[in-house]
Amino acid sequence: MFLDRVKIKIKSGDGGNGSLSFLRNKMTMKGGPDGGDGGKGGDIIFKATENQNTLYNFRFKKKFYAENGEAGSKQLKTGANGKDLVIEVPCGTVIIDAESNKVIADLNEKDKTFTALRGGNGGHGNAYYKTSIKQAPAFSQEGVKTKEREVILELKTIADVGLVGFPNVGKSTLLSVISNANPKIANYPFTTLYPNLGVVEVKGQTFVVADIPGLIEGASEGQGLGHYFLKHVERVRLILHLIDVSQADGRNYLEDFKTINKELEKYSEELAKTPQIVVFSKSDELSEEELNNRIKEFEKVYKITPMPISSILHEGVEQVKLKMLEKLAKLPKKPPVKVEKFDFDKTDITSVEIQKDGDVFVVSGGKIDNFVRGVFLDDPRSFAYFQNRLQEMGIIDMLKEKGLKNGDIVKIKDIEFEWVE
Repeated sequence: MFLDRVKIKIKSGDGGNGSLSFLRNKMTMKGGPDGGDGGKGGDIIFKATENQNTLYNFRFKKKFYAENGEAGSKQLKTGANGKDLVIEVPCGTVIIDAESNKVIADLNEKDKTFTALRGGNGGHGNAYYKTSIKQAPAFSQEGVKTKEREVILELKTIADVGLVGFPNVGKSTLLSVISNANPKIANYPFTTLYPNLGVVEVKGQTFVVADIPGLIEGASEGQGLGHYFLKHVERVRLILHLIDVSQADGRNYLEDFKTINKELEKYSEELAKTPQIVVFSKSDELSEEELNNRIKEFEKVYKITPMPISSILHEGVEQVKLKMLEKLAKLPKKPPVKVEKFDFDKTDITSVEIQKDGDVFVVSGGKIDNFVRGVFLDDPRSFAYFQNRLQEMGIIDMLKEKGLKNGDIVKIKDIEFEWVE
């Protein structure tokens, strides 16, 4: 099954908690603090690979979590770092932030990587807080807890040449003749349900051609299958535009060319500017006179000379391959998708919110989350440190502005206390 767009959830690893420990052994009954730091959580990393050409691997697995860092322990032992999670995606995958719909990465080359989320830092053990004044800190720090995020993976096929045209004009047949591809071929519309890629070799050089599912009028607005696959021709440097010159399906070959180009332009102005080679397919179904007349008529209307071919009889195919090679030699590669300049992995450590819930003042926000993780309260000294930090951060002043007075209850995360000045 071909899958080219999927939404997944990702989460980097939490940081390990710092250790609260004091040296105790038969030689030292009342030693100093020896709690070690927690390990860093693992990162979420995307990597482009040529071993996949679809996002099918993400059809059933939707959650990807990196490993958490381990907690620190006594004897100043630091917890192990969590392992990074490397998520392999096909070359040409674009990563989009599901919340803002902004493009955050374009993995358009083999082995290109993108670190989407960094693991949380480990918390400090109580040994970290030891000073000449504070000889026995009775608190340690929690590791940073990371948040789950949603991203959209969208595959934009990496190919040099894109075959476009109405359904059943012979794209799949031509691809099977000029390359190593083996697409499904049948005489009915929409035989091709996903892009087929083939490697073409000409004069010792190779390039990739993609057979894009047939476009129809209205494709850019959601009609038929073509609208779903137009993104796969965004990266191509050259378009091979196939037209059924035999008119076997009752269409007009002059109108076909106009209609398809209109759909390309509606979808993307840049795509419409991509150079084209126009090919008259199924030319063997016409007499030589009829074929020449239609070529002349096309030249008169569009000032373009089409190349007649018969894929079945292999007539004109080599000339088309040489023409593609000639054109590609002069065309630069398409630039990567524009990546939005914003910090996808930004952590809020500045916001403070104070709300009153009955008689209780509730303090929350990113700044509070960052502060409270450094507080493990289990004796009066650590609580005194906690209150001093609230004063230094200006939280107490903010509470007083909201009406805080002696005897009021303050709740900060899981910590609740009575305010006494």
